[in-house]
Amino acid sequence: MSFHAPLIIDVAGTELNKADKKRLKNPLVGGLILFARNWESREQLTALCHSIKKIRQDLLICVDHEGGRVQRFKTDGFTHLPPMHALGDLWRQDGQGRAGEGAMRATAAATACGYVLGAELRACGVDLSFTPVLDLDYGASGVIGDRAFDADARVVSLLAKSLMHGLLQSGMANCGKHFPGHGFVKADSHTDMPVDTRSLKAILKDDAAPYRWLGNSLAGVMPAHVIYPKVDSRAAGFSSTWLTDILRGQLGFTGAIFSDDLSMAGARVLDGQPVSTTQAALAALNAGCDLVLLCNQSLGDGAEVDALIDGLTRAHYRGQWAPQDASEARRLALLPRERAAAWDDLMVQPAYMRALDLLP
Repeated sequence: MSFHAPLIIDVAGTELNKADKKRLKNPLVGGLILFARNWESREQLTALCHSIKKIRQDLLICVDHEGGRVQRFKTDGFTHLPPMHALGDLWRQDGQGRAGEGAMRATAAATACGYVLGAELRACGVDLSFTPVLDLDYGASGVIGDRAFDADARVVSLLAKSLMHGLLQSGMANCGKHFPGHGFVKADSHTDMPVDTRSLKAILKDDAAPYRWLGNSLAGVMPAHVIYPKVDSRAAGFSSTWLTDILRGQLGFTGAIFSDDLSMAGARVLDGQPVSTTQAALAALNAGCDLVLLCNQSLGDGAEVDALIDGLTRAHYRGQWAPQDASEARRLALLPRERAAAWDDLMVQPAYMRALDLLP
């Protein structure tokens, strides 16, 4: 087994600079996440991904590419995917024809979305999109909103499973988020520390139900930067109760657990005290995360990224964190196993053209 590489970082621009290359060679770095600033064209994105894999074939190239308002690449041929709530709308349009027809059309459209999403990204060299969103739509959360399929956990689960089937057809894994649920709280964890005061029983019955039902289909899970004080004083992504006892123990999840972005406001306070990025990363890893994300910190001199790499290195030598073979195996399992179709070949594939017809 190779050394556990838990860090997912980002890069500053549309091509790698010297600092990027040095960081990506570090054995603690397991991958990177791309943003809209890393995009100019399909040709440029493909070249960027090729240059990343030239450094290390095992680096996991990720992106937040869900559809709707969370879609990083939208031009130069990329299909504009609908927000996931559009699939829930399709499900509910069941008044015409046979009972259940709307639901069946919605699941077919969800599979088509997953296939188009995965196939287009993979044609440019991207390995993984952080999707599907499994949060329930309570109508309260602005940051979730139409990113959620539906308010009903059963509908969310079936549409997510259909979307993941499409991803699988494209050769891409998946990552359900934000465990155990971000949809109930109004606060945005990018800028605040949301608190959900419901009981564990209520959360498991509703919000966390998709994780129980999809446990053997999910390859990855990303916990929420939300505190559920009836369960733990720490946010879910830093809580061994949530990650080890509940997600792995009670719900039986065996895939990779990613922290959400450690630069978010919801990740920078632990037990009421401000913490450094390294302290947040250690808390997440020791709670049960396999991988931790640090986003948008490579800009400028990238000091925060370098501080995290150095801090985790020192923590390892001091015995504050131990690399895990199982975590590294879960990271490697997210890498695509088959060669992706080139863009021009994809455009004339019957399965791809049929999937475009099925999009809502």
